[in-house]
Amino acid sequence: MFAVLKTGGKQYKVQAGDMLRVEKLAADAGETVQFNEILMVGSKIGTPTVAGAAVQAEVVDQIKGDKVINFVKRRRKHGSQRTRGHRQQLTLVRVTDILEKGADKSGVKPALGAATAPADA
Repeated sequence: MFAVLKTGGKQYKVQAGDMLRVEKLAADAGETVQFNEILMVGSKIGTPTVAGAAVQAEVVDQIKGDKVINFVKRRRKHGSQRTRGHRQQLTLVRVTDILEKGADKSGVKPALGAATAPADA
């Protein structure tokens, strides 16, 4: 069975055992998190999400993506140039289970982005 989940502004089609690189989550390596924004489970399509469905995953590691370099050069009568680099913070997760219903009773920590996590977490 597969599911389509939404996290970090992106959608992912997953099955049990898949490895994902998602936007940084507020969780440490070894923790289990639960994605609650499920758009589709098997043949069941949500409006907009499937009620009671969830995908559970184990956090493998906190990593950084490849470096993206932005080089800007202005030419005519101005000899200015600028280089900026960026490495996106990512979380590596392994999907362990897909729940069609009963996600609210599982007791697993929800997968929240690092920016949206509460300060005491």
